Amino acid sequence: MSIHKSDIKKITTHQLQAMKDRGEKISMLTAYDFSMASLIDDAGVDIILVGDSASNVMAGHETTLPITLDQMIYHASSVVRAVKRAFVVVDIPFGSYQGNSSEALRSVIRVMKESGAHSVKMEGGAEIKESIIRVLSAGVPVMGHLGLTPQSIYKFGTYSVRAKEDEEAEKLVADAKLLEACGCFGIVLEKIPAELAKRVAEEVNIPIIGIGAGPHVDGQVLVMHDMLGITTEFKPRFLRQYADLGSTIKSAVASYVKDVKDRDFPSDKESY
Repeated sequence: MSIHKSDIKKITTHQLQAMKDRGEKISMLTAYDFSMASLIDDAGVDIILVGDSASNVMAGHETTLPITLDQMIYHASSVVRAVKRAFVVVDIPFGSYQGNSSEALRSVIRVMKESGAHSVKMEGGAEIKESIIRVLSAGVPVMGHLGLTPQSIYKFGTYSVRAKEDEEAEKLVADAKLLEACGCFGIVLEKIPAELAKRVAEEVNIPIIGIGAGPHVDGQVLVMHDMLGITTEFKPRFLRQYADLGSTIKSAVASYVKDVKDRDFPSDKESY
């Protein structure tokens, strides 16, 4: 039986914490534009992530690194204008916060003021502690991101599962506790063993959202283009595809092209 709370008119960090406390799973999806964000919001998703995955699915880059702060603000602004219920989290892109805490604060202030977003997400643990504290001190909610952190992909050299070895696993747990102690309202865990993710969810009090982190966390996130079948090349083990819009769109466009070529569109009824 679903315990989705349809009476929640606006999701906040307080509501997200309450969901974890009562055992209600949290749903999270990415969005990058007004139209899709409106549909996702109407469907009842709890968190919309304006992800730097826009670098991949919107701009066609191989990694998330090329996307700029200005581009993230553009996507975030489009999403925020569509959203009535969901909590909007915006990825701070590579190079906009890792340098020092002052740079991090400047970047985050721009995102919040220019897009109207509700919070930001930053990748990393102890190594970006000062930046997280500086942003939180300005009153901006921060979501952490541990495990496979795509902005560090060239350091890892692979998109394989992270924290399989004890040393890295213990560091991840320590980083999760550090992020909670700093004041983060939640953490995304990406592509780590399910049992490790379960341990983190049990040992920290803030919501833990997984992507490729098993079923024992407090919620799940997927990239919208992946779960709707719009991107066709990316099919990792953790992805459940809920639609095949890629094929649907191709078929619809092919029918349109045929009707135009055959002079079938527009008909008399579709003309003035």
